[in-house]
Amino acid sequence: MIPLVRYTASVMLHSQRYLPPVLLFLIGMGTFARDAGIEPAVPIFASMTAVAFVCAAWLTVAVATAEDPVQRAITSVNAGKSWPQLVAVAVVVVSTFAVLILPLLALPVVLGNRGLGLADLVVGAMALLTGACTGAAVGLPTSRLVIRRRGAALLATLLLLMVFLLVRGLPPVNTLVTLLSEEGADPTGVLLPGFAYLALAVAVLAGSVAGTQVIVTRRD
Repeated sequence: MIPLVRYTASVMLHSQRYLPPVLLFLIGMGTFARDAGIEPAVPIFASMTAVAFVCAAWLTVAVATAEDPVQRAITSVNAGKSWPQLVAVAVVVVSTFAVLILPLLALPVVLGNRGLGLADLVVGAMALLTGACTGAAVGLPTSRLVIRRRGAALLATLLLLMVFLLVRGLPPVNTLVTLLSEEGADPTGVLLPGFAYLALAVAVLAGSVAGTQVIVTRRD
């Protein structure tokens, strides 16, 4: 599994398909975290959770379809099964965002935010990883592995992004962003719900991998 993850990461880096979603994430960080030294950190993490969600879905679609069908078939044969390829894509995407969120978490510390506490950073990390996992869960079944037409795949991705972001009370993204955006939100009170939403996001991602694998196997 580890060699396949390394191979998938290499394909992502050499194809440079990571650039647009990563740049969008950095632009979002520059927009929402520009006053991280004086503003409360939790609302910043709320906005960036939504950004991470969208960017992770974009990156997942890009990485999942980085190989042409022939090369993907060769990789599947070498791996022995096809499902590890989907797992590798999910691992690479989530790992990429685990790295990307580090400077965002460090920014309030570097800028000397006096109201920052350990609970803020823990909540921020959980929220951002929740957004990344849910974004990867959206990106897999709406990629061209499942929906062959580019236009239909794009529309399906946008539709699911809007559903998870805008449907009020729908976990994990909408409810988490709403919870973190509340005025005067206590980070210590968000720790337990934040962990629950992260666990739910991981479960959704696992279900997305399994469902995508079933569709891809039957189609191939």
